[in-house]
Amino acid sequence: MKKPLVSLVIAMLMVGATAAASPAERVGKVGVDWTGNDIVIDAVHDPKIEGITCHVTYFDRGIIDRLSKGNWFEDPSNSSISCQQTGPVVIGDIDLSQSGEEVFKSGLSLIWKSLYVTRIYDKQNDTLVYLVHSREVVEGSAKMAISTVPLFNQKPTWKNGKPE
Repeated sequence: MKKPLVSLVIAMLMVGATAAASPAERVGKVGVDWTGNDIVIDAVHDPKIEGITCHVTYFDRGIIDRLSKGNWFEDPSNSSISCQQTGPVVIGDIDLSQSGEEVFKSGLSLIWKSLYVTRIYDKQNDTLVYLVHSREVVEGSAKMAISTVPLFNQKPTWKNGKPE
């Protein structure tokens, strides 16, 4: 009777891992303990801005940790971000509002929690602000990090002709 339950749990974890797939490139994975917990480092390219790369880190719980502590289908909201110019900056049609727009999303649980990277353009300071945070259906998290890329020295090309 226990064997089918374990098989079901493993199958659901595999589905959760598939659901967390993203357009990011995995560039590193550092083991932090014997239970299989890792810190993952992904490179995220802004789809509307060429020449900017963000590196996002987050915690990935191992199977032993999940089985021993419960809460099987969820990773913590802890994350960090660093963004840099990695080539000539060419800016497409981006959202210029104060709420910005999502650049990247990755699942941190089977269904309810996701990690987001949101880009906001700070026109007054001619700077791109990248915010990494998690979002949950029921309860949000105050854990976040930001990275900024100033454009005043970059002289970016604006594909749609704004802003001046």
